[in-house]
Amino acid sequence: MSRKLFAFGMMALVAFVFASPLHAQEAAAAAKGNAEVIKWAIITAGFALAIAAAFGALGQSRAIGAAVEGIARNPSAAGEIRGNLILGLVLIESLVIYVLLISLILFFVYGYTTPPS
Repeated sequence: MSRKLFAFGMMALVAFVFASPLHAQEAAAAAKGNAEVIKWAIITAGFALAIAAAFGALGQSRAIGAAVEGIARNPSAAGEIRGNLILGLVLIESLVIYVLLISLILFFVYGYTTPPS
């Protein structure tokens, strides 16, 4: 058995073990847990935005570093490298903006609703 297959199997087992209690809830607990869902949706959106911003900044810094190194090695290709760099930075930043929009949508949809009592 390869290590990748074993690792995948273990991750699937852990996912099934942690997901099985989710199906054991009662209907009354589900109605009461609506406030919990709202709270965790907002917290999850915040963490998603933080992770997206962190890795987006990391990706942008690596792209800029590689572009500067490429221009330093071949100054005659600076125009093409600069164009590709700007396109890459725009695409990286758009992913972060998408996560921001999804986070704001979750906040405004779930954040201002009153949970049932």
